[in-house]
Amino acid sequence: MSISSSQEKDELARIQEATDYAVRRAENGSIMGHFFNCSLSSVFQPVFDAKTRSVAGHAAYIRSVMNEENPLSPWKVLSLGEGDAPLVRFDRLCRAVHVLNYFSGSAHEANLFVTIQPRLLEAVKDDHGRAFKRILDIIGVETSRVVIEIPAEVNRNWKLLKHVISNYRSHGYRIAINHNDAGDDWVAELASLYPLYPDMVRLEASVLQRLEDTRPLVEAIHHFGAQVLFREIETARQLTGVVRAGADLLQGRFLGIPAQAIEFDLLLPPTTTEYRSAEASPERVRTLQHYIDAAGI
Repeated sequence: MSISSSQEKDELARIQEATDYAVRRAENGSIMGHFFNCSLSSVFQPVFDAKTRSVAGHAAYIRSVMNEENPLSPWKVLSLGEGDAPLVRFDRLCRAVHVLNYFSGSAHEANLFVTIQPRLLEAVKDDHGRAFKRILDIIGVETSRVVIEIPAEVNRNWKLLKHVISNYRSHGYRIAINHNDAGDDWVAELASLYPLYPDMVRLEASVLQRLEDTRPLVEAIHHFGAQVLFREIETARQLTGVVRAGADLLQGRFLGIPAQAIEFDLLLPPTTTEYRSAEASPERVRTLQHYIDAAGI
């Protein structure tokens, strides 16, 4: 993705002037952040609309390198600071890097999916999303273009989950929660969120192996007005299964790996990319169209 336009420069300059975030433009044109001795960059994985087969958005992930040469897990980066203050600063810096890379320099209607660190929800007790909204306001992006993915750990405390959803929704964000595969009580607990149902529920594609029939779960989620996002789709069989189950959104390495370059005009099936299933030989390559046709859509 090229982000060398004057509009992008203005947006980066606005962030630099309005905050003390350590962000700069790299030689390749992307935006990077700096935290202690680490460089932070964004990669994005496409999320597809199962019905239109077009890109609905991208999930953002942070990549970190220490001293410009050694890759480092973001969890290790977090350990460089003590207490909650560095955690809050790191999380906000990561999101600033993501939005600058995603929304600057190109006109598109796709949505950005960002995950919140579980510890952040404990460190920031109230008004979650206000600081992030300030960043979005600076660069002129509506909060409705951002999907906040609330970590599965919060499912252990449904009172906290309801509080967090209320906070983020009050600022206009869309909300995604995770199915925790904890049994029949999960649907009842989802119902207890009324009237704060999430906009999306994320399910791992591997749930197909653990449940005899996934369709009742998908139908229950749809009953509460939420879309179903199947993630971690790694195989052709999983793709076929989740589409048959009624998935609304699709994400996984089988469909696209996280990358710095962002492609907004991809379609399922792609016109130039072929996918090789685990059972296919090199001489027997099947296109994604084959699997979607097999799913009957």
